[in-house]
Amino acid sequence: MKTLSTRSPRKSRAQRAPSPKRKSAQKLFVAVAGNIGSGKSSLTQLLSHEFGWIPYYESVEDNPYLHDFYTDMKRWSFNLQVYFLSNRFRSHKSITEGPRSVVLDRVIYEDAEIFARNLFEIGNMEERDYRNYVALYKVMTEYLRPPDLLIYLRANIDTLLKQISLRGRDFEQSIRREYLEQLNVHYEAWTKRYRLGPLLVVESDSLDFVKRPGDLKTVMGMIRRKLNVR
Repeated sequence: MKTLSTRSPRKSRAQRAPSPKRKSAQKLFVAVAGNIGSGKSSLTQLLSHEFGWIPYYESVEDNPYLHDFYTDMKRWSFNLQVYFLSNRFRSHKSITEGPRSVVLDRVIYEDAEIFARNLFEIGNMEERDYRNYVALYKVMTEYLRPPDLLIYLRANIDTLLKQISLRGRDFEQSIRREYLEQLNVHYEAWTKRYRLGPLLVVESDSLDFVKRPGDLKTVMGMIRRKLNVR
């Protein structure tokens, strides 16, 4: 249930960052959030290149549950969400303990606040499983440092569907418009109540920061101002 506008590396572990164009003096933890197809992994890669931050990508290609989940959401929802929660916790813990600045493709909070919540509300996760999942999530997140900046890529459904189609992952082609609409509702509600740190909302429908340098410069400028870095 997670995406981007260019293919991400196979692993969710940290990738080696390229030689940075610019560095900030302090260790920074920046995270990119957004719906399926919003361009999170593309922006993660570009931020890593621009600032020299170590990128952490979402586990997609090596995910043992994702294909099964899209075939039968009700059967595999709990398994998938626990896998993502565990994987995200390890990444988040590694980020917190490490010495380098990082950029993270999707935060652990999205798993519980958006995806698991939605699966429960639409009847694709049993109540006992959902309550167990939320309890585990709350214990885990007590030990995690929130990002210094959360970037939310806001996109409408037509944009998301276009990006999903262009990406061409077979298991994502069955994603229904209604499902993306439900996720967008949860994203809007979550970002309105987000209080863990600074939040930057990027209206991404009219932007193509992969192919248009001017759009990328605009987004980078927004991020620099929010973080107060050059």
